[in-house]
Order: sequence, then structure tokens, then C-alpha cells
Amino acid sequence: MASASFAKLNAASSAWIGQQSFGQRPGSSSARLTTRRVSLPIRASSYKDELVQTAKSIASPGRGILAIDESNATCGKRLASIGLDNTEVNRQAYRQLLLTTPGLGEYISGAILFEETLYQSTTDGKKFVDCLRNENIVPGIKVDKGLVPLPGSNNESWCQGLDGLASRSAEYYKQGARFAKWRTVVSIPCGPSALAVKEAAWGLARYAAISQDNGLVPIVEPEILLDGDHGIERTLEVAEKVWSEVFYYLAENNVVFEGILLKPSMVTPGAEHKAKAPPEIIAKYTLTMLKRRVPPAVPGIMFLSGGQSEVEATLNLNAMNQSPNPWHVSFSYARALQNTVLKTWQGHPENVEAAQKALLVRAKANSLAQLGKYSAEGESEEAKKGMFVKGYTY
Repeated sequence: MASASFAKLNAASSAWIGQQSFGQRPGSSSARLTTRRVSLPIRASSYKDELVQTAKSIASPGRGILAIDESNATCGKRLASIGLDNTEVNRQAYRQLLLTTPGLGEYISGAILFEETLYQSTTDGKKFVDCLRNENIVPGIKVDKGLVPLPGSNNESWCQGLDGLASRSAEYYKQGARFAKWRTVVSIPCGPSALAVKEAAWGLARYAAISQDNGLVPIVEPEILLDGDHGIERTLEVAEKVWSEVFYYLAENNVVFEGILLKPSMVTPGAEHKAKAPPEIIAKYTLTMLKRRVPPAVPGIMFLSGGQSEVEATLNLNAMNQSPNPWHVSFSYARALQNTVLKTWQGHPENVEAAQKALLVRAKANSLAQLGKYSAEGESEEAKKGMFVKGYTY
């Protein structure tokens, strides 16, 4: 199946396949004699050149993605952790702190926003998307509508949101977004079932095709959840299967590989496994999976932190960049960039500057990790906190 995924690598060109003439029975002598090339023209997205350029811009050396696309409910949990109510005013204040950090663009190339944030402005009336552009940061948007139970599966989930996605994406583009994110999940303790894997891969492929058709670079994110007591070999096995399916269906949907970004989980043991893996082992297994399943045409691999502490996520990324890779191997972190920031801010205006400095510290650390030059020497104890909580992926 993996080899079939390379039949159509580029949606910008016509493809052909060896095919029997119509009306002939398979296996007949006349069918064997009339096997021929059949041209299958594929319409290229009118945004192709822009998509490729946007992806390259995000996958630029020493930079990665700040993920602040939490739903209002999830953002409310963050705010509750420092004693704030989940109101639009408080959400705006926190996101303004992040998006107006001076110098952030040196380390951050893209920011994934929730729909509310895409349309918000600072308290003095400046659009958040303009704040990002001024720092040479590409605005992005979360477009999926969340996980729901998958009927017929082993208590697994599927991601909804394809209905109306084209029109929503067109509006997001008008508002200034230039890339999109769609997250679905695969659970190892639940099997995973073949149905769940196929549903995840097909949904991601349809979303990616729709996004590209409307000018948005799709981030493809099938998250392998950390829940479970399985070893790292089992995670590798499942990850290879999932990414094989994903690229098969991306090709089936004529997605331009040069105009996408990936957001994979790192290959680690399950959270309840008896032994933790050091960064060198995590890097080895993760890069093995990528080299077996991801074509070099993909410009950027932007890892999610998946419940790791701030320092763990940075150490693991650094280990993966100790030798050259075919892709830009970087980060798309949420909690691993925000944990210390939130605790520093505490909702007090007088703490904004200190919180922004904390964000720059974490962003710079991961910038160095993307370049393979990070050292954990001098990291605070706070940055080492935030270990995995079951079911909590941010």
C-alpha cells in the first residue's frame, strides 16, 4: 500500500496508470494485448505556488510553530489553573500577551489560532493577524470540529468538520490565515482498529485537499495518543501503519506534498510503560518512522509535544537534529511553550512583560533544538514540570 502512495506525487501534473481497455474482461488474451497508458488529468490548485512558498516560510531554519488553537473550553481550563474565569475578555488578554511578544518572529514562523482569535484584535484595536505579520509570523487556523465516537469501532474516535469546510476555509483565507490544522487521534490501547486508522487517514486527506483548494497549507496531524503501557516498538509499528495510510490517501486525493506540513507525535513508549526512553532512543525510533514513511518532498515536520514537559520536548527535538534530515524537523508546541508563561502571568497586567520574556526563553530553546544546538543546562525546575496526564494532549 505504501508503494501505491507514490503513484501521484504532484497534483500539478497529469498522471497515468497502466489500465486495460474498457469493456475487456480481466485476464483475457485481448485484455492482455490492449493494456495501455490512460491519461488522468489532475487540476492543480490555483494556489499551488503560494502554498509551496508558505510551507517553506514556516519551515525556515531555527523557527517553529506556536500552537494556541485551544478551543474556548480548553483555554478555559488553562485560565482556571491560574484562577481566572473563562470569559472572552480573559481569553483575549492571554492571547494578546502571546501574540504581541516583541521579537517572537525570530524563533516562531507560524501561529495556529482558534477561530475566535483569528477575528480578534488587541485592546487598542490592532488585528491579531497583523501583529503576527509584523513579526513575519504566518497566521494559521484550526479548522476541525473536534472528536466524536466512531460507530462500529473499538471505543475509538473520528474527527468531524468536513461539512462546510470549503466555504469556511475561503473565509479564513480572506481574514488572513495561510495555513490550517486538523487533528485526529489514534489510540494504541484500543487496537487501533483498521476502521479507525482508515477513517483518520481519509479524513485528513479530504481536509488537506479542501484546504489547498482554498489557499491554506494543511497541517496533517494524526496524533498517536500516549495512553497505554506498551513499549516503544509497538508505538513505532502503529505509527508506521498510520502514516502509510495517510500518505496513500493524500496521494489518492491529489494533495501537493510540497504544500503540506506534518504534525506527528514523537515515537515514545506508552505513558504507563515501566521504563522511559532517553532522547537519543526517541530520536532514533522517530526518525526511523519518518524515513520509512514520509517522502522528502514534504518540507516540514512540526512535532507536537504530546504531554511532555517543556524540557523533555526540547531535548527530544534537539536529539533529532543532531544529523541532517531530508525535511525541516521542528516544533508545533502548545503546552510545551505556554506552561511557564501562564504561571508567570497569573492574569496580572504587571506580569505581562515577565511572561513574554518567559515565552521568548522557551521559543529560543526550541529554536536552538531545531538547529541541534540546545543544552538543558540552566533550565528552571518549572520548565521540567508538566509531565503526562492521561487523556490530556496539550
